[in-house]
Amino acid sequence: MSPTIHNTSIARNLRLLICFLPASLMLFTSCIRDLDYEDTPEGNFEALWTIIDEHYCFLDYKHEAIGLDWNAIHSTYRQRLDKSINNAQLFEVLAEMLSELRDGHVNLYAAHDIGRNWSWYEDFPTNFSQELQDAYLGTDYKIASSLKYRILPDNIGYVVCNSFQSGVGEGNLSEVLYYLRTCDGLILDVRDNSGGDLTNAEALAQRFTNERRLVGYIRHKNGRGHSDFSTPEAQYLHPSKGVRWQKRAVVLTNRRCYSATNTFVRDVRECPLVTILGDQTGGGSGLPFSSELPNGWSVRFSASPMFDAQMNQIEFGIQPDINVALTDEDRARGTDTLIEAARALLRN
Repeated sequence: MSPTIHNTSIARNLRLLICFLPASLMLFTSCIRDLDYEDTPEGNFEALWTIIDEHYCFLDYKHEAIGLDWNAIHSTYRQRLDKSINNAQLFEVLAEMLSELRDGHVNLYAAHDIGRNWSWYEDFPTNFSQELQDAYLGTDYKIASSLKYRILPDNIGYVVCNSFQSGVGEGNLSEVLYYLRTCDGLILDVRDNSGGDLTNAEALAQRFTNERRLVGYIRHKNGRGHSDFSTPEAQYLHPSKGVRWQKRAVVLTNRRCYSATNTFVRDVRECPLVTILGDQTGGGSGLPFSSELPNGWSVRFSASPMFDAQMNQIEFGIQPDINVALTDEDRARGTDTLIEAARALLRN
């Protein structure tokens, strides 16, 4: 299916998702009520498995990419239930079943614990050292909301953004970029930024383009079948009305760049003066939704997949333009391999 292009942005897509949620909630509610799940271990198991089966957005993709067989998983984990199972044991079974999805946006919430899957970064090198980053920032760096920044000795601007949870004001962004305007280039370090608000990520990305750019697509789950989705809707990055960066920039990434940060990297790599350097990002491209089990436990899962500008899945992360790893030798002598590689690139 060829994507249908609309004039939209990530922020508008968030509003669309909000409009989409009430209808989805009705679908979830009727699904659980119609099948009459009871508050028993078997009833909660079947409710959770069915919610994922009918509304999780990556079952087909993960079947192709990693061989995920959701029906086989049902059989495997259903056998672990018996009449003597207690709540703690049931939670363990359900959480382990969800971990098969390999999705950091999938969580099971109970009063005593949160089921989660962190394999998207745990099985990979960090390519990051907080101690080294602090050394490059020094003690006299400037702070603008969630951004830390300074000018390095070789006249390269260095900006650290470690979260998109808190918004950075348009005035803050303009002041930061204006202060760095005399620099020969800019390093934007988003390593270990696990995400936050997509609107905040978009506000920063808008500072690196002078024209509207197609950056990706979004679809919404609109049926119970694994492949029931809305027509792909284009997402555009629009230039900010404030100060925009007009020189080369390098964005540093590692596997802990997740969720909104994954989307940020997707967007800025479409900007011609931006180079992505480091490691593959962690992914997390599905906008999450929540539902509830008969016993009151809640489950969060990915419901609306996002793609890059070529309609490729980005759920498992985005490859950098230049792959650079933090070496043990550099770490031992107090040098960050990625920062130094970015400085060398900008100097050339």
